[in-house]
Amino acid sequence: MNKLGIARDKAVTIAVGGTVITDTLALLLLTVIVGMATGNVDDTFWWRLGISVLVCILIIVVLFPIIAHWFFKLCSDNVSQYIFVLAMVFLGAFLAQLAGLEPIIGAFLSGLALNRLIPKTSPLMNRIEFVGNAIFIPFFLIGVGMLIDYRAFFRDWESLEVAAVMIALITVAKFIAAWLTQKSFRLSKDQRTVIFGLSSAHVAATLAAVMVGYNVILGHTPDGEPIRLLSESVLNGTILMILATCIVSTFATQRGAHNIAVKNALQTNDEEKSRPEEHILIPVANEQSVDELVGLSATIKRAKEPNGLYALHAIDNRVDDPNMEKRARKLLDGAAKTAAAGDLYLQQLLRYDVNIANAIVSTVRERNITDIVLGMHQRTPGSTALPAIPGIPGIPGTSGPGIGKMVTDVLSQSNVTTFIYSPAQPLSTIKRHLVIVPPGAEKEAGFQMWLQRIRQLARNTGAKVAFFASDATLQHIRPRRERKAPANIGFVPFDRWDDLPSLEHDLRDDDCLWFVMSRRDRVSYHPAMSRIPGYLEQVFAGYSAVLVYPVQAGATDRYL
Repeated sequence: MNKLGIARDKAVTIAVGGTVITDTLALLLLTVIVGMATGNVDDTFWWRLGISVLVCILIIVVLFPIIAHWFFKLCSDNVSQYIFVLAMVFLGAFLAQLAGLEPIIGAFLSGLALNRLIPKTSPLMNRIEFVGNAIFIPFFLIGVGMLIDYRAFFRDWESLEVAAVMIALITVAKFIAAWLTQKSFRLSKDQRTVIFGLSSAHVAATLAAVMVGYNVILGHTPDGEPIRLLSESVLNGTILMILATCIVSTFATQRGAHNIAVKNALQTNDEEKSRPEEHILIPVANEQSVDELVGLSATIKRAKEPNGLYALHAIDNRVDDPNMEKRARKLLDGAAKTAAAGDLYLQQLLRYDVNIANAIVSTVRERNITDIVLGMHQRTPGSTALPAIPGIPGIPGTSGPGIGKMVTDVLSQSNVTTFIYSPAQPLSTIKRHLVIVPPGAEKEAGFQMWLQRIRQLARNTGAKVAFFASDATLQHIRPRRERKAPANIGFVPFDRWDDLPSLEHDLRDDDCLWFVMSRRDRVSYHPAMSRIPGYLEQVFAGYSAVLVYPVQAGATDRYL
């Protein structure tokens, strides 16, 4: 699903949600059946089961995300984060077992609870998928194969009969369910095929249920053989059923998913097709911000393109210091490692030039850069001046012409979408992005470019995105077809650009502010933009922030 880009398709959501519900109910029912078979079902049993299940679900669904969010904020080390996720999954499985459920339910609920905190383009998600696909799933399949006694198929026909009945009934039942779902939700035939394929495979939950029944001994025969709740023939038949349904599921899902992906590609509008190949430049100078800059760049780019990232470190060619090159190599290597952890390739660029701005502008021209992701300049300790915000030259009270002038030069000499990022917390812990858009932003040449980047951010992170703009601008931000709008994107009418500090009342601890800026004397420029430096320093000091400078018509047209 992820490879074909349809993981968020309605059919996939329905199939996954339905599977979660049915598997959970089936394992709960199995717990009751085992209790009945062993004669332990009474009022105490029902009260104990109900309360323990409720407490277990509340702990995993409510408490786990809070703990994980706190840990991800506190610790940015990728290895520690991965170990923490594994520990939470095992803890969830243990809690489920204490509650009288199968451990697989606890592990699954843990995954659902932590899912929103792990962006799909992050190094952590890449590690989870790799270890799962390369280690856990193969070991699980090896374990399944070792459970079956192939000699039983030659002794009698009972195992084959059980397998045949189970395969036939399950296949027919799942197809009928997929057909009814298609008619109820007005889905296409290919979506019906995907639902059938995803729901027809029976592996972990089915095997867990059968193993529980197989291990329940009701008594013994006169010969001393155990009488099991589910016989060995049922176990062997179930293994064959798992094999058969997995094969059917694979072919059905691939067929339906491929057809959906092809149709989606054909429906792509001409503007999307004509979009240039992405080339994102990340100037790096501070070791502490490298990971966050690379992380933001990865989340705003199209997930299907593993290339197109460039990390640049510029050295003043008038300074003869060999240590500067060593430091530069260390920064670039760190950026490349962060990108590689997310299964992305980042090209390292070390450039000697007369100044940093000239190095960035020259690289933009030579590499056909479409976007720049910069770190926001922070004032030096002890200084009472405000941080220098690029693109707003001559602001009283700024920290002087240094880095502010450098980025102002970049904005005046290049015309590409530029993101200036100030992280107050890891990007993965951001739950909501508030995008403040000025009136007239839709009239700028680069309006669709930065808008596509933020929509991609919403898809890749799963965090909520709220656009604050005037009614006229919101009409252009909303997708023409509402069905194409991701569920996590919202729209809020906003006309308080003269009172930006009032936004503080709408903010939460885990919000990130995005201000769509403008160069002076352009269509969307607003005088309040000159006051944003003070707001970021005083009013919004505890929040992550991004300044977005779009492509704009004017003196820099030669770079369009």
